[in-house]
Formats: sequence, C-alpha cells, structure tokens
Amino acid sequence: MNQGVYVEESDVIFEDFAKEWLALYEGTGNVKESTVRIRKHEIKRLTDYFAKLKLKDITRRQYQNALNDLKKRGYAQNTIDGAHRTGKMIFKKAVELEILKKDPTEYTQVPKQQITIEDLEGRKSLPNYLEKQELKYFLQTAKKFGLDQDYLIFLLLAYTGLRVGELCALKWRDINFEEQTLNISKTYYNPTNNRKEYKLLTPKTPTAVRIIDIDEAVINELNKHNLAQKETMMKYRDRYHNEDFAFANIDEVLPGYPLYIKKIENRMRRLLKIAKLNSNLTPHSLRHTHTSLLAEAGVSLPQIMERLGHKDEDTTKNVYLHVTKEMKKEASPRSSKNSRKASNLDLY
Repeated sequence: MNQGVYVEESDVIFEDFAKEWLALYEGTGNVKESTVRIRKHEIKRLTDYFAKLKLKDITRRQYQNALNDLKKRGYAQNTIDGAHRTGKMIFKKAVELEILKKDPTEYTQVPKQQITIEDLEGRKSLPNYLEKQELKYFLQTAKKFGLDQDYLIFLLLAYTGLRVGELCALKWRDINFEEQTLNISKTYYNPTNNRKEYKLLTPKTPTAVRIIDIDEAVINELNKHNLAQKETMMKYRDRYHNEDFAFANIDEVLPGYPLYIKKIENRMRRLLKIAKLNSNLTPHSLRHTHTSLLAEAGVSLPQIMERLGHKDEDTTKNVYLHVTKEMKKEASPRSSKNSRKASNLDLY
C-alpha cells in the first residue's frame, strides 16, 4: 500500500464483466459487427465454465482445465483457439482496470490436435473445386436449368473469384463497363437471413479492397442482366428497393432487395444435384476454381493473391501448387519424348 501497487480486487462475476468488456470492445469503433458476433459465441464457450464465478476466484488451473475440457467435448481447434483469444482479452482488460491482480490466462497451454503422419510429411488436403471441364458442364447446367440470375451469378463467381458476400453487395456503380473492371469495396452481412435487415460492411482485410479486370463475355452478360433488371424496376416501381444492387430479388414481395448468401448456396446445391457433381461444393469453392484456372493459364501466385484480395492464404497456395505440379507432370513426358526425337534426329 505504501508503494501504491496494491490492487483491491472486485467481486464482479465473469459473465457480468464479459458483457462490460464486449461493450468496450465494440465501442472502439475498430471492430466489425461480424467480429463482435464471433466474440459473443466465444464468450459463451467460456461462460459454460465461469459464468457465476468471481473474476478474482478463477485460477490458472481452472482456466487451463476449461480449455482442456473444450477439446474433450470435441470442439474444433479454431473454436478452442478463438475462446482462448477472447479469454485473454477479457482478463487482460480486467487487470488494466485494476479489477484483478493476476491474469489467469498467463502460461496457458492451448490443447492441440495430435499431429498426423500426413502433417509430418507436409501433405495438406486440397479444398473442393471444379476442374475446367466440370466447370463448363456446371455452367451449362446453370444456363439450361438455373433459376433467375443463376447463370450470371455462378459465371461471375467462377470468372472473378469474388466472395459470395462481395457479389451480394455489388452495385452497378461498382462496374465499369468501358474499362471492364469491378471495384470491390464492401461485403454483405445478414446473419438472420432477413432480407430487409441486411448490412453492408467494409471487407475483412485492407487487401480485400481491390479493382479487378473481368472478361468481355462476363461484361456482355452483365449488360443483358442490367436491361432485364430495368424492366423489373419499372414493373414494381412503386415499391422497388432502389439501392443500385446488381443482384436483387425480382419477386413481387421484396423487389430490389439484394440476394442473400444462403439463397445462393441453396441455388448452387440444386444445380449440383441436377448436374450430378460433387454435392460438397459451395459458392466459395468457385474461388478455388478460379485459382485453378488462373494457375493453369500461367498467372503467378502473387497476381492471383492480389486478384482474390488475399494477403496470405494457405488454401490458395495449396490449390496453386497442386495445379502447377500437375502441369509439370504432364509436361515432363512430352519433354522426354521431344528429347528422344531430338536425339534420333542427331543420330541421323
């Protein structure tokens, strides 16, 4: 007390302080709404163990045991890591506010999944994506059997590598028809799938804000879509939600509201079933498909990462390395054959 370092610990319980921390965290103005939602889920994992306990009574052993138990209960590694990240921030803030003397998250060992032989050998599983011929067939199916806007939606996702949230947020003013470019500056957010309660958020990373070139065939399809949408606007002009969305509902209930992610996922599932293709594919798989197409066309990895809006992404690297490795394998026999031909010519 004489030295001024004494801290009188508070009797606040964990669940109350967690709410207080979340309000402070959200109030910084630097956190996206989607991130706050994730933090709420991670707090829920911790409140299973500490809800009514006083912060000052939570020991390092209790905290460690909580993380260990999450692993025993079968939670994914990302979930456990996320819960620990949030726990560290909560207890650190409690120490900063002099509510707590010691941080029980110090020296914690996050339980890890056992390393497999595949991990040791450096083999990483590839994400699902469509090969070039499969994509061609899928788009043909979308053109023949797709519902309204299906063909253009999946054509655009496959030929640009857009995230589905970026596509839902796309507005006509983001499309430069003369320069044949797309300006990606926002993403669609709607966790409840209530069409009226959507929000447009800034992308998750600065690198996700980008301008990309698009193929002339895609531009032509967008032009046709633009004309068709104007007819819909005229039809429902009294109640059309005119916010310039490129991909909007055309039904009479809520015309003009942007398409939501779940709807596009359901549309893709339907088409995959018709085409008898891999049912585990999602709209995000078309980003990986786009990566494979670019890699096959000889585009460098840094250029692909820039186009996709990635700073660093292991999944993209895995697809790129897989495709280029297969191309080298195919080229090797041809090279050997040509070498043999050359040797024979030299002999004669």
